[in-house]
Amino acid sequence: MATSAQMENQALSTGQADSPPDRSLMFRWLQANRHKLNDFASNYSQIPNDPVLDPALFDWAGELAANWETIRDEALAIYRHKDAIPPIREISPDHKGIVADDSWRSFFLVGYRNEVPENIARAPRTAELVRKIPNLNSAFFSILAPGAHLSRHRGVAKALITAHLGLVIPTQSHKCRMEVDDQMLHWKPGEWTIFDDTYEHEVWNDSDEARIILLCQVDRPLRAPASWLAAALMAYIRHSPFVSDVKNRMADWEVIFADAEGRGEMNEA
Repeated sequence: MATSAQMENQALSTGQADSPPDRSLMFRWLQANRHKLNDFASNYSQIPNDPVLDPALFDWAGELAANWETIRDEALAIYRHKDAIPPIREISPDHKGIVADDSWRSFFLVGYRNEVPENIARAPRTAELVRKIPNLNSAFFSILAPGAHLSRHRGVAKALITAHLGLVIPTQSHKCRMEVDDQMLHWKPGEWTIFDDTYEHEVWNDSDEARIILLCQVDRPLRAPASWLAAALMAYIRHSPFVSDVKNRMADWEVIFADAEGRGEMNEA
């Protein structure tokens, strides 16, 4: 599973991926042509190509926002075992270029349209709600520890939109922020922050509290023929050896999390 497109996209944009021979030609083609592909998708987008998007554009956003406290409570139950939640850089080594330590952790419910059954069972109500999102690619609890910094980076796939639902936001919210293009954004409990991650963005948590959000990636509404091309490219990534490798790392972390649950191992928030 893992950060779905973000992981593959970071590898594409940095060239840091250790791509096996059976996908190297396709991988290199995507890397060389990503900007042209994005320009093509932009011309067929059914929503604005702005860096930050109005949540009102997405019919599904309202119901999840209305149930944000339920989602938050399930996230907090998982966060009790925070040291057993996988750091991004452990399940996707390509992300070491974005975060230098274990301060960014992600607990996946859905990755590349594949559910993680064990995690679904730990957050059943959240899973029920995200299943209602049309064309959902990924959904996970994204946790930034105090002092976390995600260096300036950008995704590759214009075919995806990234949406953050604020769950647990530091009291000093001005110290926890994200810059997308030239816009500085701050998360708020129960509110969506939706953006196009192909624009450069950078994240800071300069507070002394953790930030927890529900991060969803959904297909950008596109007209044909861009929608056909996007579907083909996403299918390629979904079935690539890269995703298989990430699934294996996630399976290793499932053992760690289950062990922490069994021993009643908890961390102070």
